[in-house]
This record gives sequence, structure tokens and C-alpha cells, in this order.
Amino acid sequence: MYVWAVSARGLTGARIAYVTGDHYFTAQPASDAPPREVEFSVADRDYRLASAGGVFSASRLDPGTAVLLRKAELPDADTTGNLLDLGCGFGPIACVLADMAPASTVWAVDVNARARDLTAANAARIGAGDRVRVSAPDDVPADLTFAELWSNPPIRIGKEELHELLLRWLPRLAPDGVGWLVVARHLGGDSLQRWLTEQGWQVERHASQKGFRVLRVTR
Repeated sequence: MYVWAVSARGLTGARIAYVTGDHYFTAQPASDAPPREVEFSVADRDYRLASAGGVFSASRLDPGTAVLLRKAELPDADTTGNLLDLGCGFGPIACVLADMAPASTVWAVDVNARARDLTAANAARIGAGDRVRVSAPDDVPADLTFAELWSNPPIRIGKEELHELLLRWLPRLAPDGVGWLVVARHLGGDSLQRWLTEQGWQVERHASQKGFRVLRVTR
């Protein structure tokens, strides 16, 4: 039996919780990582990305991520600046953002080292290796701000840790920046919207599909 520090500390700068065995927010997964391929389409573009065990939704595009990429307003060729994929996993959001917005720089952030390696490989696979900056949370420059933040946030780290995560990263949006979040309704999507509003954010339920809420967050 192994006890691993949950990555909440790296994501939020706050306390450490503990889990037994590997989880997608384990910093250094010890489980085997047989290679996998995940195929999906977004905006009539096809993607085939490498994945492996020990990362979030290793065998398919997570349904929440699929709803986010389908329903949120994707960047386009005119989009510039820094875009953030918070909790990048094997990199589907980061790769789509880099593909859609070639004039931007995408920061793909995850505490999971295996996820970061996969994201870097997948960015290179789609020809965006020079525009996707893969990073552990504490290695992102402190003065960096983001035009857009995209996340299927790690709800299962717990409500307190999730709130700390969002309180750390949402303030790094540029003054006119926008955050896109997807949260399952049964995992607290509506209560998270209320909490963000109480923290002073402007929050719009941009879309709902298949039990997921897509939230648009601005200052």
C-alpha cells in the first residue's frame, strides 16, 4: 500500500491531503503506464493523442471536457496572449487551444509529471511544441497573466482544495480575461457558480449539456 501526497499543495499553495495509491492528481504516478491512443474531434478537426494510465481520463476524452470544448467559445486565429489549461491531463484542451489559436502561447499546468510528459509529446505531435509551455504549478512565472483560463477542474480533491485552486488561478486572468470551467451538476456545478459569485466574480452559465455546466467567469 502506497500513500502519495495529493497535488492540492502544488495547485493551490495550501495544505496537503493524502490518498491511497495513484490518482490523477498524484504528483509522481507509480502505476504502470501502457501506451494508449485517444481520438476525438473538435470543430471539425480530428485529434489523436497519446495517453497512459495514471492520468485523468486516460482511455477517452472525458465527457465534461468534451462538453467544454463543444460549448465554450474557442479561441481563433486572431487570439493572442497567454492561454491557460489548468489541470491539463494528457493535453486535449491545451492541444485544441494551440491548434485553434496559433498566435497564442498555451500554458499547460498539471501537478502530475506523467501528464506533463504526455502533454508535451502531444503538443509536438500536432506541431505546436514550441507554443505549448508545459509546467508544474509552482514553475509558472508569478507575474504571468492569462487572456483565457480553461479547466475541467479536479472536483475530487475536495471542496476546500478546489476553492483554494480557483482562488489561486482565477485572479491571474488579465483585466479583460475570461475563464471557462466545466463542472458536473451532480458534483456541485450550481453551488460552485454561487460560490464564485459570492467571491466577486461575474459568472454566467454559458451552456448545459449531459449533466454538465459550462461556466463563463469574468471580473
